[in-house]
Amino acid sequence: MTLRSVFRRWMDHYFSDEEAVILLVVLVLGFTAVIFFGRMLAPFLIAMVVAFLLQGPVSWMERRRMPRLLAVFVVFLAFIGVLLALAFILLPLIWNQLVGLVQEAPRMFASGQQLLDDLQERYPNLVTPDQMQNWIDVAGREVTQLGQRALTLSLASLGNVLTLIVYLILVPILVFFMLKDRDRLVGFTVSLLPQRRELMTRVWEEMDDQIANYVRGKFIEIIIVGTAAFFTFAYFGLPYTALLAVVVGLSVLVPYIGAAVTTLPVAAVAGFHFGLTDEFLYVLVAYGVLQALDGNVLSPVLFSEAVNIHPVSIILAILFFGGIWGFWGVFFAIPLATLLKALVYAWPRGIKHRHRQEAAETPAES
Repeated sequence: MTLRSVFRRWMDHYFSDEEAVILLVVLVLGFTAVIFFGRMLAPFLIAMVVAFLLQGPVSWMERRRMPRLLAVFVVFLAFIGVLLALAFILLPLIWNQLVGLVQEAPRMFASGQQLLDDLQERYPNLVTPDQMQNWIDVAGREVTQLGQRALTLSLASLGNVLTLIVYLILVPILVFFMLKDRDRLVGFTVSLLPQRRELMTRVWEEMDDQIANYVRGKFIEIIIVGTAAFFTFAYFGLPYTALLAVVVGLSVLVPYIGAAVTTLPVAAVAGFHFGLTDEFLYVLVAYGVLQALDGNVLSPVLFSEAVNIHPVSIILAILFFGGIWGFWGVFFAIPLATLLKALVYAWPRGIKHRHRQEAAETPAES
């Protein structure tokens, strides 16, 4: 059997259905457009995600017999209020705390160096002077690189102020029209698809509710975890409370990895503020309880209808899509992995599959 014959049998097995070929072309064109024109289409993509999130409240109001246009106005005004609150209250607070943390970094580095000196004096056989010096050199290089990155980011952000202003104006306008003319836009998109789209319909029906539940549930999880972390850190009097709370809230975007990585800044700030005291231990215990409640109580409640995907598949999806699309790739890693799983299960399997489908659709003779 030649390689050509093997390839031909493989093509007949998976792509003998015309709709499968059309769906493959649509997926390739969609992914290609996002990969190569993602930066250009970023306002449209962000608006589409936000409109997808806000469609839930609009539909909820419609089910209670509120006119759709009025429901769109109410939800959109609430969205604008939240956006303004973030822009004028939360972001300045986080920025001030970030500036304070950067300014305090040298003192924190000196405290860490003193801690290593004390550790070397207490355990001279465990920690040698050479090891301690290597740790100090590595930490110094990391602090220097962090400062350089922060400076580069600040200088680069000065040139992107105009872009940010455009986003703040353009994205809400797109969100409003996507909500207001949802049926018209969906009808136009469907009209571009072929008449025969049973496979596309089957994949979409399997994905629609799951993606909606995941995206909305993830935003709710970010808000709940971030708020709980804020009040927890504020109760213990931890500095940079808002900044740490935002970091902890966003850490839920990366399952398994986010909670472990976020432990480092929380432990570092608590250690430098309290030292190796009981308060330091209490903060770590409270943070561990918060992560345990999120993983064992909150996530199962919010994502009870999500597709069960193996942790290895989730990590691979995060690495792959995050490497391609950055933040949004990490955020949509699980929905995209769910899409691939749905495609694998819904994809037609050649001539035998088509014969079985036609036999199932043919009514039995009386």
